[in-house]
Amino acid sequence: MGNIHQNHFPNESNAYRKKRDELLNEEIKLRKKLEDIASLRRALPLGGTLKENYVFEEGTIDLSDNSSIKQTRFSELFTEGKNSLIIYSFMFGPESETPCPACTSILDSFNGIAPHVMDRVNFAVVAKAPIEKIRTWASARSWHNLRLLSSNNNSYNADYFAENRDWGQMPAINVFIKTDDVISHFYNTELLYAPSEEGQHPRHADPVWPLWNLFDMTPDGRGTDWGPKYSYD
Repeated sequence: MGNIHQNHFPNESNAYRKKRDELLNEEIKLRKKLEDIASLRRALPLGGTLKENYVFEEGTIDLSDNSSIKQTRFSELFTEGKNSLIIYSFMFGPESETPCPACTSILDSFNGIAPHVMDRVNFAVVAKAPIEKIRTWASARSWHNLRLLSSNNNSYNADYFAENRDWGQMPAINVFIKTDDVISHFYNTELLYAPSEEGQHPRHADPVWPLWNLFDMTPDGRGTDWGPKYSYD
């Protein structure tokens, strides 16, 4: 029972194990491919130097306090001993009352893992909406672990593919590296802009979005008419 390992589950059939082993072989190949891609990503040369030392707006750790908004320069997002910076740009425009539900789902997850992430690298979340609006939404979602910034008064979103030509907000994950006194762009989740095969979602955020990967393990999969919501009352 089982050619790859000797474990089997109660009452499973030979037909199930045969098909499961075929799938397991493909999962082994996928794991290797993901590791190969990660290695290629790490080997990327440095991208272009940071266009400018952007000035963001940022509040205090107390999300209910909007009286102490300060200006934070991009260079100040790097802390001592950490030279990598991940920035997630979420879709929350200046005129919008609420942000993208899908981005909200991602940030719900990020809020939980942020302390682990920030033990190794710098991590921040940016939106084009005014900082007070971002913080009000974050407070309602209990995003107490996220470093939240507003790019309302700078061109970061447009420069790093978090905004399209019509000023529409786009989701984006960018990675920057600091070497000596120079900050360089390193990586962007560019699958969002690459051609997709027919019927395929761009899936540029899949590696950091566990929601869909959990659905992929079920017989129903991701479905065709479901999407994240703010709540499920």
